[in-house]
Amino acid sequence: MSAPAPLLVLGWGNPSRGDDALGPLFVERLQARLGTSDGVECLTDFQLQVEHALDLVGRVRVLLVDASVDAAPPFEARELQPARDATSFGSHAMSPAALLQAFVDLQHTAPPPTTLLAIRAESFELGEPLGAAARAHLDAALDWAARWLRDGGD
Repeated sequence: MSAPAPLLVLGWGNPSRGDDALGPLFVERLQARLGTSDGVECLTDFQLQVEHALDLVGRVRVLLVDASVDAAPPFEARELQPARDATSFGSHAMSPAALLQAFVDLQHTAPPPTTLLAIRAESFELGEPLGAAARAHLDAALDWAARWLRDGGD
């Protein structure tokens, strides 16, 4: 079994719900920019789940990417810390902080440094395409991520 790539990029959201597609689209477009990079593994899913805690094992850094109606345009990036939260307990979907706490609970060690990239979103209607503003926010987030990757997360 080979070691995991040092960097994990995990985006989540529902591609059928307008701007909720931002996480998966970010990962898809980042992969296109990177080509085949041995140092980066990219994953997508509909939501964060406890099983994703195992995807963090052996990583040097992690970038989590999601759509957010609360983020200032075009996006916000912040370091995460493990934390329990009432909304994730007993739920299949998890918050990013609860995912890191699950890692701590399972691995009995601190998680890798993890950044949450919250891309500003406005519309989550079923069957709607990605909005024009969200498309611009996605482009800005991708440019930021290219610098983040190049500069080691600084």
